[in-house]
Formats: sequence, C-alpha cells, structure tokens
Amino acid sequence: MIDKDLYDKAMKIAETFDVSSNADCVVLYSISFLPTKENKDAAFEYIKNNPSAMMIDQTPCGKALNEVLGDGDGFDEHDKQKVAEIWTVASKRFIAQARGNLTAFVKNADPRSVFRSVELPAIMRNPAIKTINGIDKNQFTFSD
Repeated sequence: MIDKDLYDKAMKIAETFDVSSNADCVVLYSISFLPTKENKDAAFEYIKNNPSAMMIDQTPCGKALNEVLGDGDGFDEHDKQKVAEIWTVASKRFIAQARGNLTAFVKNADPRSVFRSVELPAIMRNPAIKTINGIDKNQFTFSD
C-alpha cells in the first residue's frame, strides 16, 4: 500500500533526483494496454547491445523509484494510479533533458499509453530532440 509518507517520498525522488542522459542515448518503450511485452523486450535487448543507451530506470531517479516502489506487484488500482503519477513526473523530466535522437520501441502504442499521452507531447515540446528512431520527430509514426 502507498500511504501518504511513501507517496511523498517517491514524488520527491521523481521531482528532484538526476534523470540526465547523454545525447542520442534515451530509449523508450510502450506496453500500456498492449497484449504483449514485445516492445519492452525489444528495448531491453537494444540496451543490452548498446551499452551507451539508457532508459529512465537506469538513472539515479529511476533506480531510487524502483527501490522505493518495487515492481508494483500487489498494488490495487488506486495505488497503481499513484505509482503512474509518480513515474509520469520523472518521465516528463527525463524527456525534457533529452537531446538528439531517441530510440523508441512503441509499435502499436495505444493512445492511452504513457508514451502517447505524456512522453510524445513532451518530446514535441523539446526542441533539443530532433529525431525518433532516426526519423524527424514531426514525421514519426507508430509503424516506424
């Protein structure tokens, strides 16, 4: 259960801990509302084969959130919503500092997904992000 103290502690981490990455290194994936974890598996395989690439989980912020919140098993829907709020804050910051090309495993990303509802709008607002998967971010489609 996520009580107020745990929520406040995790939110402070999301708001303040380091989310920085080098240019052209950010990797994102989308699995929300999808029937498989195909995009996540592909992202982890990419990370394994590209040591300079990184996901938010590998930042000091992501590591601390994973330590405090765990993997989310056993949370009820109310707590899952709180966890999503916390990770959304961290994700927006992660995207805001990103630059260059992002690598995104978002095949068939659902419009309700964090990628489509939070991260993609943040990508579009960040002038330092030029491309997604090597494609001009303004031309990117979910079949790419």
